[in-house]
Amino acid sequence: MITPHHQIHIRDTPNDRFNLTNDPFNHGGLTSGYQVRGDHNSKYNRHNVQESLTTRISKLICAVFLCILFTLGLVTFILWLSLRPHRPRFHIHEFSIPSLAETYGFSSAHITFNMTARNPNINIGIYYDTINLTLYFKDQTIAKTPLLFPFYQSPKNTAIIYGTLLGSELKISTAQWKQLAARKHGDVAFRLDVTSLIRFKVSTWDSRIHKMHANCEIVVGPNGMILPSDKDKKCPVYFT
Repeated sequence: MITPHHQIHIRDTPNDRFNLTNDPFNHGGLTSGYQVRGDHNSKYNRHNVQESLTTRISKLICAVFLCILFTLGLVTFILWLSLRPHRPRFHIHEFSIPSLAETYGFSSAHITFNMTARNPNINIGIYYDTINLTLYFKDQTIAKTPLLFPFYQSPKNTAIIYGTLLGSELKISTAQWKQLAARKHGDVAFRLDVTSLIRFKVSTWDSRIHKMHANCEIVVGPNGMILPSDKDKKCPVYFT
């Protein structure tokens, strides 16, 4: 006779759980196994939380440091732009050797000139030592003289430098004058070199001393007057 199959549901009671724990055939106990696994998961989760917090704090510190570094760099760059001294600007406006057109002009030779020195800086002044002028013809000195004694040029200020070179200030020999006179029917090129020792003044701070050169290439026509193309010409300035 075939008996019908029945499903039997077994439910653990508190006593059963206690018995399983103390059952010698229950190696380690089912309940203790669950507890060990739970403790392991808790430690793992705590470790992950600590690691996550450490990473976040490290990233925050790096971000703050980079932000401070960027701000300092930007401020330094702006200050450098505003306090960076610009070289003075020289322009030649007038230059002439009137006696160049005269046949016997050597005895009355003289040179007139008019130029300007501009301080383009907004908050920076310039201290000039004595300004010296040297005139060259074919790299030979034909005139040399001090122009201005030491002075201070305030920001955004223009100094006018003009004068006449004659007598002992001229270093022209008879042979050099003949070379100049031989070109009275053509253009004659000269080089005007203005030199001085200068310092920049920023508030209460003074820069180191620079030796400044302003080189003006000048061409005069047969009448001894500067060519129109060279009037108001900017002279390159450099330091040595």
